[in-house]
Amino acid sequence: MFKDKVTDVFFDLDHTLWDFDQNSALTFKKIFKEQKVDLSLEDFLKVYVPANLKFWRLFREDKITKSELRYQRLKSVFDTLGYPASDDLIHRLSEEYISHLSSFNTLFPNTIEILDYLKSNYRLHIITNGFQEVQEKKLKNSGIYKYFDQIIDSEMAGAKKPNPIIFNLALDKAKVLPEKSVMIGDSLEADIMGAKSLGFYTIHFNAHKEKSHDVAPIIYDLQEIKSFL
Repeated sequence: MFKDKVTDVFFDLDHTLWDFDQNSALTFKKIFKEQKVDLSLEDFLKVYVPANLKFWRLFREDKITKSELRYQRLKSVFDTLGYPASDDLIHRLSEEYISHLSSFNTLFPNTIEILDYLKSNYRLHIITNGFQEVQEKKLKNSGIYKYFDQIIDSEMAGAKKPNPIIFNLALDKAKVLPEKSVMIGDSLEADIMGAKSLGFYTIHFNAHKEKSHDVAPIIYDLQEIKSFL
């Protein structure tokens, strides 16, 4: 569908190539044991996963700071579960989480296969709202850093997806026009609608099993990208 139209493929990282939920769960399992947090990981994650998405949305909309995101997503979950976590423990867990997160490197199925497939015909790039000190480690430790020409993060851009500033910076650095580009990501709002508003082609990787829509083509497995490129 886009094979003869685009030269550059832009990917989101978390929830698109790098399996954030799986790696996050493994990180919490490790740090809960080390910090002696006596709480069921399953119960914690049941509340944490939606809470994290909520606080990331607030952060994306510039309604909270990075430090507030890191503190509040834990504080709110412990409060909901009635677990007596001190501020000192929450800050320790927050720091340990960031420190260890990139040491777990589960990728979504077929990530390497699709990157190998695309690399011979397209230039590949990353546009991520994640934090600079963590995202590069994720890419390198998971073995996919080598595939990407440009890696654009929100701290570098001073703006977060869906803000056009970060997409325009990515286009400038890649030296490509939006009509020659396709954005692939899991967030309908941040990745798909943000990129589409600037003229990108878009593919929605529906990692969260959201309801169907007509905003962009939807895929559920990265191998499906071959139908478009």
